[in-house]
Amino acid sequence: AGLRGVLGVGLNRMNRFTVGQAAQGLAKLIVSNGQAAMDRGVAIAYDSRHFSAEFAKQSACIMAANGIQSLLFDELRPTPELSFAVRHYGCIAGINITASHNPKEYNGYKVYWEDGAQLPPAEADVVASEMAKTDIFTGVKTADYDESVKNGLIRILSKETDEAYLGEVIKVAVNPDCVKQVADEFKLVYTPFHGAGYRLVPEILRRLGYKHIICEPEQMKIDGDFPTVKNPNPEYKEGFTLAIELAKQNDVDLIIGTDPDCDRTGIVLKDKSGEYVTLSGNQVGVLLTDYIITAKKLTNTMPAHPAVLKSIVTTEMARAAAEKNGVECFDTFTGFKFMAEKKNQLESQGLGHVIKSYEESYGYMLGDYVRDKDAVTASLLLTEMTAWYAAQGMTLFDALEKLYEKYGHYAEKTYNLVMPGLDGLKDMAQLMKNLRENPPAEISGVKVVT
Repeated sequence: AGLRGVLGVGLNRMNRFTVGQAAQGLAKLIVSNGQAAMDRGVAIAYDSRHFSAEFAKQSACIMAANGIQSLLFDELRPTPELSFAVRHYGCIAGINITASHNPKEYNGYKVYWEDGAQLPPAEADVVASEMAKTDIFTGVKTADYDESVKNGLIRILSKETDEAYLGEVIKVAVNPDCVKQVADEFKLVYTPFHGAGYRLVPEILRRLGYKHIICEPEQMKIDGDFPTVKNPNPEYKEGFTLAIELAKQNDVDLIIGTDPDCDRTGIVLKDKSGEYVTLSGNQVGVLLTDYIITAKKLTNTMPAHPAVLKSIVTTEMARAAAEKNGVECFDTFTGFKFMAEKKNQLESQGLGHVIKSYEESYGYMLGDYVRDKDAVTASLLLTEMTAWYAAQGMTLFDALEKLYEKYGHYAEKTYNLVMPGLDGLKDMAQLMKNLRENPPAEISGVKVVT
């Protein structure tokens, strides 16, 4: 659904030429859909990375030159708000300049389609084909920015979109009364990792009723160099070092971190020994699945034919948590565009109402107003869930142990292998060939059954 790569000069790097070619390819797809599609326009957002604002503005100017209106955010915004804006304003497409949780050397160009999900394969193929036909130096049309703002081809989005988005997010709260019970004493630490969650996440937690939200001051500074972390990825505990120090100073049980484009959420919490530990995306997802089902039943807000979606690489514990509570669980391929597609299909055909979708990579899609993972809404529900357990004298760590007793014990470990370049592609292909032709008979001394 887009491009991602290291910033620099060259055809396989992120720069104004490769971005221009991608924007022109998208413009041609929109123009091929006729004047009505062109009039609906394109929403454009960006994160805190180097050149994100410049690439966003450039894309808007290219759309204008092709006769397509752009709705350009006035400053960095969370990725889910871009998905929301596409749906809210009835746009034909969306563009988000972000490389998510990649290191600082990267940037990226994500394209969304009219349902607010990332570009489906058929449309992505058209854009790729048009890019291939577009000369990177002479084939890209562009218009003057100030002139385009004046003639209405570029429209600036501001706080009014934030309010519309937050108005939908707060409705996802299932049982906000439990926050009131603990709000006077409960404290939490939040870090946006120098990125786009810095305003909206603390704001939605305040609206939920929390009074003691301690934001990590160094990481609240918007900075594409991510100076306080080696890698701005909430999967890794090292990124939470400053937040953990702050939590220790303030005797805080829960730390929430969102990645630079604020679509993924990581948490750190105290275990029984008082040590701060991270939970995996699988564990957090199962906790949320169980909590949402429990809370909706308690508040009589469970829809007819409820369903949970997960990717094929996400823990089967999620299926147990859903099905043992009378909720269907469906697998999709990895990527939220496939979850969005499945949600749209189930709901349009009356086969199920999706109450939650998630992947093990700390991504959670909640509510009906976005079609991508959403760290703002996930932060809201995670803190509501924490309050619910806190009112019972339990931490999320205690709750997870209870879920293992309830649904069975599951474990996983992610091991990342970095294989760069053409040699890396060859090595990957050989590894997969070996696994298929000679599958292991045992793993760590345990016999493989299937």
